[in-house]
Amino acid sequence: MGLIESGLLQKKPLKPVSWLLNYSRKYSLWTFQWGLACCAIEMGAALAGPRYDVMRLGVIPFPASPRQADLVVVSGTVTDKMAPSVLRLYEQMPDPKYVISMGSCANCGGPYWDSYSVTKGIDQIIPVDVYVPGCPPRPEALMEAIVILQQRIQNEGVGNDELRQRWRGEHILVD
Repeated sequence: MGLIESGLLQKKPLKPVSWLLNYSRKYSLWTFQWGLACCAIEMGAALAGPRYDVMRLGVIPFPASPRQADLVVVSGTVTDKMAPSVLRLYEQMPDPKYVISMGSCANCGGPYWDSYSVTKGIDQIIPVDVYVPGCPPRPEALMEAIVILQQRIQNEGVGNDELRQRWRGEHILVD
């Protein structure tokens, strides 16, 4: 990526290079699991259970630290006390990094939204790429979110401003 970022290859069309890079990133997502409540059981069933095989999607669910992860899955209720730790671990991840918010508690606070200690959605702390609704969401929903994220990764372009922001570690507004 050094030649691409420096602009030496910007004059020529980079579709084959960007397609190859995106294809390799798409099928080698190292997942950092951040299970905080009951949704973590469903996430564990999807990532480590024998019924749902995420390894066939190219997701490696066993990194040792956030410094090895490309994708963080936040599942469960995020409290205000836990929010700085989530942000710290997100900032330790290398760029580009992706976030899946799993469950209504992680998405918007869930049934605890009016509590004084619950964060009203993980998107107030870190940018979220894909939301998985439900309380608790099914493992199939998490696998569908991974497929949606992989489609987004495949469509990122090297000359794209979003990809440049992602490689610089800037926050991206996701529709």
